[in-house]
Amino acid sequence: MKLASLLCGALPRLVTRLGTLFTCALLAASCGGIGEGSSPNSSGNNPPNMACSSDCGTVFVAITDADGDFLSYTVDVVSLKLERANGTTVETLPASTRIDFAQYVDLTEFLTAATVPNGNYVAATLRLDYSSAEITVEQNGAPVAAKAVDDNGAPLAVVDVKVTLDNRHHLVVAPGRPSLFTLDFNLAATNAVDLTTSPATVIVTPALVASLELVDQKDLRVRGPLVDVDTASGTYVVDVRPFHGRSERFGRVEVHTDSATAFEVNGTSYSGSAGLDAMDAAGPGIATVALGTLTTATREFHATQVFAGTSVPGAGIDTVMGEVLARSGDELTVRGGTVVRNSDGARFARGRVKVLLGPDTKVVKGGSSPATVVDTDAISVGQHILAFGAATPVSSTQMSGDWTLDATAGRVRMNPTPIYGFVKSTSEGGVTLQLDSIGGRRVSAFDFTGTGMAPEQDADPANYEVATGALDLSGLHEGEPAKFIGFPTPFGAAPPDFDARTLVDFPRMGATLSMSWGRQGTLAPFSSQEEGSLVLNLDNEDIGRLHFMRIGPRWVDITTLPASPSIVPPEDGRSAYLVVLRDGSKAFHEFGDFVEELGKQLDGSKAMVAFTATGGYDGHNNVFTARSIVAVLK
Repeated sequence: MKLASLLCGALPRLVTRLGTLFTCALLAASCGGIGEGSSPNSSGNNPPNMACSSDCGTVFVAITDADGDFLSYTVDVVSLKLERANGTTVETLPASTRIDFAQYVDLTEFLTAATVPNGNYVAATLRLDYSSAEITVEQNGAPVAAKAVDDNGAPLAVVDVKVTLDNRHHLVVAPGRPSLFTLDFNLAATNAVDLTTSPATVIVTPALVASLELVDQKDLRVRGPLVDVDTASGTYVVDVRPFHGRSERFGRVEVHTDSATAFEVNGTSYSGSAGLDAMDAAGPGIATVALGTLTTATREFHATQVFAGTSVPGAGIDTVMGEVLARSGDELTVRGGTVVRNSDGARFARGRVKVLLGPDTKVVKGGSSPATVVDTDAISVGQHILAFGAATPVSSTQMSGDWTLDATAGRVRMNPTPIYGFVKSTSEGGVTLQLDSIGGRRVSAFDFTGTGMAPEQDADPANYEVATGALDLSGLHEGEPAKFIGFPTPFGAAPPDFDARTLVDFPRMGATLSMSWGRQGTLAPFSSQEEGSLVLNLDNEDIGRLHFMRIGPRWVDITTLPASPSIVPPEDGRSAYLVVLRDGSKAFHEFGDFVEELGKQLDGSKAMVAFTATGGYDGHNNVFTARSIVAVLK
């Protein structure tokens, strides 16, 4: 997962999984927050304001998560400290907060706003508490519990993860334009799942990839109760209350809207100024969630979608979020979803959640502005939903047990759903896939009974028919992976099985390259090590279990390639690289500086244990372009 940050100067971000990412963003604005050397306020309220002048800046912290194998990864974030060159530290979190990193796949969520004194910051330390962690992985299509342990097999408790910035890129906090600082807690590189144990175990070696820029551009989310609305300027202000917090106050942020912003307030859809008027009429204190982007030049948050009042999960109404795994009549089955109750907040449910529909259930289909009202038959197997109603646990074990959500007098929001598969054939306006996953869940988890106009026409994952309309299919080739985003065909109306709105073909698909060398590591991981490229040594006898490249749903054994790929930096855009050492990690912005540091460390006294790169792969030229790399040494 990732943390991203912006200060009056700057701040943070984080990553999980065999490819999960958590991002935290901080943004500087005005004063009022946390003093130097202070600790988080465990009461959940804002800490006392400092006597703040031009010596301070406000920090906004946000979090996201990339696609991964974890269904849930819930830990407590206790502290996030910045360190000056003289060793003094500044705490940036006003309170500890519990986060399920796995729920933030394509989003960055603002976490906090905190006052940070001006200065030159050279390091950051994130403190995580795994004592009551709740981690779920998928095994044979079913959610199973996993336990976090260190590399000696001992259960994890409190873990401090420190990263030091390279000498050319310190974080400078000064009056004026906010600057940006990001921290990636890369679980892709530092988590290994063992499903042979009971419970499953996750071996964790945490590390932070630090950057002064956002390496990945994603939608941002800001959540919290409304403070006020300025209809003249098209803006509103919220008290930041991240994730599904119920009483915490983590500072304030201003949200900008325009005529294209889509609103849903208390279940009713609006566009532009009409949405702001509806929020203003609802009054201060109503729950809000905004999705949008950060303008780099101005550091302003611009919303494309805004939800307010009971349109926010858990705000006055219970909510279930997840993929529909099966449908029978007016009963939907969600398993491995999130239940957010108005009475007691959010939890991940490993059991089955039955969602009950009725003739009075209101269904809206997102992905357009405003959302479209449809009937309940529009909800089919594979659809990602937010269902609003009354949630009741079927058993006393709320996390592992079953739930029922009665939405007969409630509503359901259908969100665009991503699918992965391998191309079997193409035709004008359509593609047939060997379906691999829906919404990050393996296809084995889904029961497609009843999706077709007749039983013999039920969706078949081996021949999954996708309607593509006017999408350009020229980049698709038989046997190659592809990603589509859209909506499953209404229940009982297939074929086709899926209506695609967006296509990501093989050349544009993100890739992860991973190599390990066993517990003892290797002294010679590379066959070539130059300022502009690295080449892993595939003839090394110490290569361990991990030696693959993952491109969407495709897994490639690197050792079977004709030659080892050249690993190079991007020609433009942002990048971040990390060398993980026992006594702390070192972060770099420039590929050449990263390679130079590896040369210094690999002097015969240290061994490389693991190497993970994320970016894109050009199979024609056998080149892997790495925007992020984590190299673990011992």
